[in-house]
Amino acid sequence: MRLFFASLATETNTFAPLPTGWQAFRENGLSRSASRDDSSFFSPVLVAWRRLAEAEGLDIVEGLSAFAQPGGVTVRAVYERLREDILSDLQAALATGPVDIVLLALHGAMVAEGYDDCEGDLLQRVRALVPRAAIGAELDLHCHLTPAMLSAADILVTFKEYPHIDAAERATELFSLCLRRARGQIRPVAAMLDTRLIGMYPTFEPPMRELVAELKALEAKPPLLSASLAHGFPWADVADVGTRVLVYADGDGPAASAAASGFARRLYELRDTLYPRYPGIEASLDRAAGLEGPVVLADYADNPGGGAPGDSTFVLRALLARGASSATIGCFFDPGVAGLCADAGVGARLAVRLGGKLGPSSGDPVDLTVEVLAVRESHDQACFGSRRPLGRSVALRCGGLQLVVCSMRSQVFDPDAFTGLGLSLAGQHLVVVKSSSHFEAGFRPMARHLWRMATPGTLTLELASLPYSRRDGHFHPREADPWARAGVPQAQVIVPGISR
Repeated sequence: MRLFFASLATETNTFAPLPTGWQAFRENGLSRSASRDDSSFFSPVLVAWRRLAEAEGLDIVEGLSAFAQPGGVTVRAVYERLREDILSDLQAALATGPVDIVLLALHGAMVAEGYDDCEGDLLQRVRALVPRAAIGAELDLHCHLTPAMLSAADILVTFKEYPHIDAAERATELFSLCLRRARGQIRPVAAMLDTRLIGMYPTFEPPMRELVAELKALEAKPPLLSASLAHGFPWADVADVGTRVLVYADGDGPAASAAASGFARRLYELRDTLYPRYPGIEASLDRAAGLEGPVVLADYADNPGGGAPGDSTFVLRALLARGASSATIGCFFDPGVAGLCADAGVGARLAVRLGGKLGPSSGDPVDLTVEVLAVRESHDQACFGSRRPLGRSVALRCGGLQLVVCSMRSQVFDPDAFTGLGLSLAGQHLVVVKSSSHFEAGFRPMARHLWRMATPGTLTLELASLPYSRRDGHFHPREADPWARAGVPQAQVIVPGISR
């Protein structure tokens, strides 16, 4: 039995000012050996598939792995070339024999010029090449579940955790299901339901902590095979944006539909509790002033992991206005400042104009006189078992502030984004990270207090006011009770792929 696997992933913020082109993919990993060299954000998934396939004695063919830091709409020619490279890799594998299983590590919210559903487009083309193969895809839970994706793949599995600490676990789940499908042991039938909710749902705290447990318990009940909650990615103007429940059952559409409907209702009843309501910058700094540190605060709206530029200055200005001391903030994406300070060298003092360069959502640049504390030509940080690059980076001091400036755009995942440049966080009262949720896994152990701030920027939390043009307006939070206005949604049952 032969397995082919590959990866193509980025998360597209259609409201972001930065197009996603070749440089974004080159910086973050183009490889045909990502299961061996940790060259991609999705490498842990590919590593798991290789390990499992080798244990089963499968013949393995590894195709292209391509990942780009989330940003704006992907350039059409870039997407089409990457898609064709993966399809060519699959065709080359077919030239030497049949392929029984195809596994793809995708994001699920990739949008390119002319393609609102890149994953659906790719999966349908893969299905055309291997009509009898078992096809599975692992998706980020911030995906848009679409009919094209569901009809082309036999199994779609999303991460269950946010932060995404379970990628390898979900890879194991998907591998097992697709292997059983290829052996004719199961016949997956899907039920998908649009909850008419749009939101963000970190899973480390209640009630999401309990909902994840309920989801796992649900899929353990025969004839159910898998249960996923696709949180959706709110900052994308596409028809299928929003939170959706996906359940697979073994040949039993009604069972899948009933399970999806039941879980969707449970989620819907908690919609007001789950909606993100975070304090703003000034309220957060007021609250933090009375607390013992370290206090870790997230600059939510300037999260490069959601497509934001990573160079906004709103929190920095507030800290400076308060004369804040014992505070660390980063990572600012500003290659010009990083380069100037690196060239000046450790110990240099110089005037810089930091941030505010990549559009109105970034605010205005801030003029600072800084001291260069550290320089690292190829800085990186831990990220769920792998390392993610930050490029040429510097640590700076401005009065009582420590700042990290990088030349490769990335959200902050781990304290070593700071400590890897020699900065100590132990004595800091405030640590401000440009991230939305993934920072929590790494920072919670060292933080006395931790929360997210509703900051200005690309990832606004005013979700009701997002200018959607491709889906209807009957969704929470734009409406308090969209099920009352638009009707209780019904699960859509799909018999996918070769199951037909």
